[in-house]
Amino acid sequence: MAAREPGCSQAHGRSGAGARSRTLHLVLSGQSLSFRVRQLWPVGIPANHSMYEPNVNRILDSLSPTDVVLDIGGWARPFNRANFVMDAEPYETRGYYGALVPAQGGDKEFFDKSTWIVRDICERTPYPFKDKELDFVICSHTLEDIRDPLWVCSEMIRIAKRGYIEIPSRVAETCRGIEPGQVGWSHHRWLIDTGDNHVQFTMKYHRIHSHWRFSFPESYLRSLTEEQLVQWLFWDSEFGFAETTIHGVDNIAASLENFVQQTAPYSPVGLKLDSGIRKAEGFRRRVVGKARRILGEGRK
Repeated sequence: MAAREPGCSQAHGRSGAGARSRTLHLVLSGQSLSFRVRQLWPVGIPANHSMYEPNVNRILDSLSPTDVVLDIGGWARPFNRANFVMDAEPYETRGYYGALVPAQGGDKEFFDKSTWIVRDICERTPYPFKDKELDFVICSHTLEDIRDPLWVCSEMIRIAKRGYIEIPSRVAETCRGIEPGQVGWSHHRWLIDTGDNHVQFTMKYHRIHSHWRFSFPESYLRSLTEEQLVQWLFWDSEFGFAETTIHGVDNIAASLENFVQQTAPYSPVGLKLDSGIRKAEGFRRRVVGKARRILGEGRK
């Protein structure tokens, strides 16, 4: 027996995102056709690694014509204003999402094959730049994917005077409904929090997928605005970063549940009912286990 998942209260006062539609324009045999298609994920969920558009403009406005810019992990959707791009994938395969996803960072690519650096960004060999050689570094929707974001953060600070980091919000990464049977994105390794010029990484423990009380329902995901789906950090000179380590299964569960309850809590009645059911199920398993042991000993 399982408790029915209770509703999740609304923590944000802004209007929800809901399902979107977009207009597509096609030209077939000289005839121009326009039609609208329904987009099932909220705009801003980086299914296409989209950087939050207002911040794209803010970055461009902050750069002088002579500023040297590096985009780290930008293969799927490079930032066009970058003079250098560093990624594990080659230059020839850049722009994974193709023509359906327009480029960001201007119309012209400032990088070329000679300034496209192919390497494992987590391999602990210093990046091929001198200390504070670069004017600006961008790392957008990359840190949540990789095995060693702490190393990448340390190298960004070493090689650049200032920069921009963007990642999914902790709330978005804790929502169901992005992929079937998953919480957040299945390929993301980290739950990330930002604030006070600091980035905090917590392993995305598999326990998050095990029970609804550790995550938000899909209905809550649909209520989030584009801005609430991402988080970012503009930094100058340096920023702080660290990893949170949680020991013990019960402590992991408590940490995950606390985040949900502090952000958009489930109803106390639903949680109490679920707790009672889980305790009853635990007692049943213990009784059955003990009975099997007694019966096993009686057969000897």
